[in-house]
Amino acid sequence: MGGLPDFDEVTPARCGELADRFGSPLYVYDGSTLVRSLRELTGVLHPAMEVFYSLKANPNISVLSLLAAHGARAEVSSLVELRTALAAGVAPADVIFLGPGKKPDELRACLDAGIYAVVAESFAELSELDALAAAAGRRVRVLVRVNPAETAQGARLAMGGKPRQFGIDEAQLLAAGDLPGRHRHLDFAGVHGYLGTRILDHTTAVANTVQVLALAERLAEATGIGIDAVDVGGGLGIAYFDKETDLDLDALRAGMYEAVEPFHRRHPHTRLLFEAGRFLAGRAGVYVTRVRYVKESMGQRFAVTDGGTHHHMAAVGVGSFVKRNFPVVALSSPDAPATGPWQLTGPLCTPNDLIAKDVALPDLAPGDLVGIARSGAYGPSASPVLFLSHGHPAEVLVHEGTAYLVRDRDEPADLLRQQHLHHFPATVPATA
Repeated sequence: MGGLPDFDEVTPARCGELADRFGSPLYVYDGSTLVRSLRELTGVLHPAMEVFYSLKANPNISVLSLLAAHGARAEVSSLVELRTALAAGVAPADVIFLGPGKKPDELRACLDAGIYAVVAESFAELSELDALAAAAGRRVRVLVRVNPAETAQGARLAMGGKPRQFGIDEAQLLAAGDLPGRHRHLDFAGVHGYLGTRILDHTTAVANTVQVLALAERLAEATGIGIDAVDVGGGLGIAYFDKETDLDLDALRAGMYEAVEPFHRRHPHTRLLFEAGRFLAGRAGVYVTRVRYVKESMGQRFAVTDGGTHHHMAAVGVGSFVKRNFPVVALSSPDAPATGPWQLTGPLCTPNDLIAKDVALPDLAPGDLVGIARSGAYGPSASPVLFLSHGHPAEVLVHEGTAYLVRDRDEPADLLRQQHLHHFPATVPATA
């Protein structure tokens, strides 16, 4: 069974100490793993490329603060994410803002903060941003997100090459004419292309990069969009399930250099952006939950825990036709042999609250801790934490031996505070 092989600092025993100290369920992040993941990625990319951490993967401000301290930039998609990035110490010149439905207050916040670029995803957004910039008496740098004519091959989730809410179709851009001439307050610095996510094949990542760089040159020649910056997306994945393997980083390093170097020689001053969220944060987190009851039902063994899919919706297998388990660790007895399959469930009143199905674990008893590994990305922030009013779990970051509480657990008063009670007079049913 083993322990937590991705982690550099946190052991199963340390998870037990943290659960006793901060309660359960909780997320535990290994700071050294975060830093190592960033260094691994920086080491495989072309030296001219910059890593922009995608806050959507894990928006915790301390997670970002640690990554930023080691050189990560920030890619944000909401007003709160923008404020998080700035508060965590990311320089405005190292922030980009993207998303298909930005609100006026978000666009104005981008102008006020002076971030590097807004990634525009429609012609209508370009017009709105141009008007806001004119009213503010300033110019705004934009990257135009392109929905390419061809889809990505090998991505677990394709983000382009199909009818999408993301970006402007390549054909529409090529037919658009003089965009800079029609938007006098926008600096069209370059293009953005994000072709797919959860990529585990290095050849796919390399091919996507080649495609976006070629697209940037083609659009620059045809439309007047500049080539001061190109965001090639990213989408690197990590292995979660059986028969999946992590990226071959040595092969990725060689392929990315070969893909980028000719472009870099032609455009030595172009800023090259690479987005990463899951790859940086995913391996660095474990969801720690405590067994409350064990039972048997129709020949199957169930361990009912105090945590569930309301904190970890990804464990349900959203987007998959077949339920597959994240890596599961028996934290209270990591070296004990498995005794057979268990159904690992949470406290929710739905049969969908199945964290792991038919997972091989040792005998479990009330009070034992179980960890869902590789859970540092798309955990509570991508889950229905308010279902049954359970609220957000605590989050703890361990770095250089010290455990930092980086998010408080939601208490009942926290959840009720946001609601407004109105008293209504009782009515008595009319009698015949």
